[in-house]
This record gives sequence, structure tokens and C-alpha cells, in this order.
Amino acid sequence: MSHRQVMKVLSGLLLGMFVAILSSTVVSTALPRIVADLGGGQSAYTWVVTASLLSMTASTPLWGKLADLAGKKVLVQSAIVIFVLASAGAGLAQSTGVLIAFRAVQGIGVGGLVALAQVILASIVPPRERGRYSGYFGATFAVATVGGPLLGGVITDTPGLGWRWCFYVGVPFAVIALAVLQRTLRLPAARRPDVRVDWLGALLVAASVCLLLVWVTLAGDSYAWASWQTAAMVGGSVLLGLLFVRVEARAADPVMPLWLFRNRTIALSALASLFVGVAMFGSTVFLSQYFQLARGESPTTAGVMTIPMIAGLFASSTVSGLVITRTGRWKAWLVAGGTLVTAGLGLLGTMRYDTAYWQLAVYMGLLGTGIGMMMQNLVLATQNQVSAEQLGAASSSVTFFRSLGGAVGVSALGAALSGRVSHYVEEGMAAAGIPQSGAAGGGAIPDLGGLPGPVRQVIESSYGHGIADVHLYAAPLALVALLLVLAVREVPLGRRAVGE
Repeated sequence: MSHRQVMKVLSGLLLGMFVAILSSTVVSTALPRIVADLGGGQSAYTWVVTASLLSMTASTPLWGKLADLAGKKVLVQSAIVIFVLASAGAGLAQSTGVLIAFRAVQGIGVGGLVALAQVILASIVPPRERGRYSGYFGATFAVATVGGPLLGGVITDTPGLGWRWCFYVGVPFAVIALAVLQRTLRLPAARRPDVRVDWLGALLVAASVCLLLVWVTLAGDSYAWASWQTAAMVGGSVLLGLLFVRVEARAADPVMPLWLFRNRTIALSALASLFVGVAMFGSTVFLSQYFQLARGESPTTAGVMTIPMIAGLFASSTVSGLVITRTGRWKAWLVAGGTLVTAGLGLLGTMRYDTAYWQLAVYMGLLGTGIGMMMQNLVLATQNQVSAEQLGAASSSVTFFRSLGGAVGVSALGAALSGRVSHYVEEGMAAAGIPQSGAAGGGAIPDLGGLPGPVRQVIESSYGHGIADVHLYAAPLALVALLLVLAVREVPLGRRAVGE
């Protein structure tokens, strides 16, 4: 395909990706207001994000396998329809429980959009040229990520709109993406007469991941980390995971072929993606909370203040994609990215509620630059290792592990944040001689405007210190990702598309 033909197809895919990323980022700055209006606490705050990540994670391998067996165009359009319906339902939610349920359905659609966009790109563009187009995906991710918080903040602060329009705003874009793909996407039929969808494998991997995330979210709050509930839930998750491996080893068309992970590059890239997901999703979620609850900024201002991270992501993903296309070499970018992510998280672990903004801007810039170098290029390295028949499964496997890292990271870091904020609030109240009311601890999302001055300062300080702690906890995981990419064996990118 010529560059012009590819760009026509990509116009629809990029719009779909924009909608998918926007659905998460447009809500991030509005979450404190949403959870407070619906009467939720820190657990609900975490689950509004985790629910969509969880369903996205669980559904990604299935979308990828279906792409290897059926028509990719119908699948990506189905994902958009699911997303539109769920977004409308989330906007109408009257409780955190209903909102979380619709976010879970929304995540299924997002999983399809993210997985299938990568698969379709790899079907029409050879690996050597794919870095160039992967840069467009990275740039789209950056624009949606920077535009989302800004748009969400403006919508939330605008009289007559409010936070519910954060869910409605993506619907028109999704409908346009549907129409564009209908007009531009022309792929040969990929249906096979012996199609066998591994429903049992998909069910087992979803159940294993769900049980693990429920445990991570509730442990330390509803029950102790060392308790019979922990033993039962972790043991159950491990058992379901082992059953999944057994089923996949015997399935005719496994949803996640185990032989893929015998390939060193694929195995290491998947594991590195797991830890990159923690940094990517965890930081974007909790930085918005930091600017609103530790520094007292409005949702709009909170979105503006995250621009340095997104600018770094935008620049590094675009530049790395162009250079990789020119040279065919990609490992150096992964190593540099892992180094910057580790450094960025470690430096953000030192921030407090009164840290100078220019310092935060530098730290966020380092983190965003590192994520941009790693995110798309891990998928690219994996796609370079497989044939056309396994492209969907291989691509979705890396995306699955990245989403899994994000879901587990947001849940675990959210649980840790709740505990650390409660601890710092107790310390701060005692030091100031203020009676502990319990209403402003780590369980409930506080309304800073309604708090007395001394109490507000304690709350802001507690959130600043607590959110710094969760970044510090994530830094060693980024270091593990760096060690994994160092062990990857570089294979120069090929010049033929997988369909040739």
C-alpha cells in the first residue's frame, strides 16, 4: 500500500485510538468531583479507573485471537459500538456502583480498539516502516492524554455541563471513527472454516485477573494482608492461572498461544510491558489527584499542569518512531526509555505538596519521555518476531500484559495510597493538636474548600506525601522493566508486511 492509502486507513484507526485514550484521560481530572458527588471514597476512586482497565485487560487476548480468525473490520466496528453504548450509560449513572459497571463494559470496547488498531497496522505495513506509523499512534496517545484532562477539567468547571459530559464527549468522535473506517478500511477476508474460539481460556484468564485485582483492592482495608481471605483469593487466582495454562496447552486455537513465550524477545517484551503499565497508568491517575487534593487546583488547572509529561511522551514517541524507521534499530530506545522511567518515578517519589512546580515539570517530563520510548516499541519488537497467522495473538499478548500491569498497579497503588494518606492525616492532626474526625482521612475524598485552614493544610500535606510514596513504590518496578529490555536480543526490522 502507498503512504497515502495507509494514511486513509490510519485516519479511522487513529480516531478510534483517540476515543479510547480520551475515555480514560478526560475523566481523570474530574474523578475527585465525580466520586464526591456520588458519595464514594478512595476505593471507589480507584475502581472507576480499575474497572475499565480490568475489562480491557481481560478482553484484549480474545480480541487479538478473533482478529486472527475473523474479519478485522467488523471486529473494530463492534468495539466502537460497545464503547459508545457504555459511555452513554456511564454518563447517566446515579451511583458509583453503576458507574463502575458501565466503565467495565466501556473497557471491553477500549480493549478491542487498542488491540485491533495495532493488528491492522501490522497487517498493512512492513516492520521496517512500522516505526514511522507507530509514532503516529504514540502522538495520538499523547494528544488524547494531554487534551483529555484539559477537556475534562473545562467540562467539569463549566456551568450547564458538569462531569457527566466527560462520558458523553467521546461519543461523537466514536461515531465519526465508525463512519471513517466503513469508508476507508479495505482488508481481504480472513475467515477460516475451522474457526474455534477458545472461550474457556478467555474465561479463565479473566477470572484469574479479576480475583487478583479484587484482593489487591480490598486487602489492608476490609481485611489484613496476612489473612485467610488473602490466602483464599491469591490461591484461587493462582489456581485459575494454572488451569488457564493447562487449557491453552491443549486448545486447538488458544487465545494466548503458549509457544509465543518460548521466543525470548516476546517473553521479555511482555514482562517489560507489565511493569511499564504500572508506570504509565498509575502516574497519570494519581498525578491528577495530587494537583487537586495536595495543591488545591481546579480540574482544568490540574490538566494543564500535567502537560510536561505529555509533551515528553509526544516528542519521544514521534522521534523514536521516525529514527527506528530510518535505521531499523530499536533496542537503544527501549533501554533509554527504561532508564528515564525509573529516574522519573524515583524523582516524583521525593515531591511534597509544596514542591516547586518547575521541579515537578522536569520529573514529569523525564517520565513521559521514557514511556514514549517504550510503549509502542515493545509492541513493534514483538510483531517483528511472528508470522501473519499469529500477529493478532502476539500483539494482544503484549498489550494484555501492559494493561494488566496498569490494572494491578492502579489497584495496588490506590490501596497503598489510602493507607498512607490515613497514616499521614493521623500524624498531622496529632501534631497540630486537632481532634481526628475521620471524615478527612484516606477513605473519603475530601472537599478542600469546606475545610478549616489548619485541617486543609494537613490534608494537602498528607496527599502530597502519600502520592509521592506510591511513585516511589513504582520506581523499582520500572527498574525491573529496564533490566528486562537490557536482556532482549535485538533483531533488525524486516521490510516486508506480514501479509506479503
